[in-house]
Amino acid sequence: MSQSLTRKLPLIAILFVAAIGTYLLRDKLTFDALAQNREALLAFRDGNYLITALAFVGAYIAIVGFSLPGATIATLTGGFLFGVFPGALFNITGATIGATGIFLAARWGLGEGLSRKLDNAEGPVKKIKAGINENQWSMLFLMRLLPVVPFFLANLIPSFLGVPLHRFVISTFIGIIPGTVVYTSVGAGLGEIFARGETPNLGIIFEPAILLPIIGLSALAALPIVIKALRGKKGV
Repeated sequence: MSQSLTRKLPLIAILFVAAIGTYLLRDKLTFDALAQNREALLAFRDGNYLITALAFVGAYIAIVGFSLPGATIATLTGGFLFGVFPGALFNITGATIGATGIFLAARWGLGEGLSRKLDNAEGPVKKIKAGINENQWSMLFLMRLLPVVPFFLANLIPSFLGVPLHRFVISTFIGIIPGTVVYTSVGAGLGEIFARGETPNLGIIFEPAILLPIIGLSALAALPIVIKALRGKKGV
């Protein structure tokens, strides 16, 4: 087996498990499944809190690491079982570790070679790569803060651009805090929602009271890019 193929095996395994998991779990990790099993989950948590917490974080890592369906339901479950805190911390930790797994697999398999090719490129490609490198922190935070960037792509893109591991981990952990706290808080209120026979409002993150502060944080993250652009124009 060639070294090139060996390096790609972790990423191939992730894609394979993701495809199988999407087919097998698409109807399993749902809000209805959570509603039907809520009493059993609460009873198990009450009798085995530490095991439940560890198992939950492990399951969240697997869901994110293999890009399985059900990440939103998992976030709600974290709030339902553990409250806003430590539920949000469990969710953020699981998501960050799972995302880091994808990042490392993609960089080991494809990212390093692709990053070198981009570094050696000429013309517009080289300018784009240089611009991203100059604003890595801002770009990483923007990808996490803005809900328009799919989480899976936000894990892959940095690996292809040669982003250092520590920057990826820090920006992921901090950048997903706002959105994760919002959905965890929704999960923490699921008891009342179950009692009323309703479903949670998963579009809450797009409501002005939630979205505007996130946009404000995104603007703050983008500020260094704007300042550098303005300085560049003045220097022209």
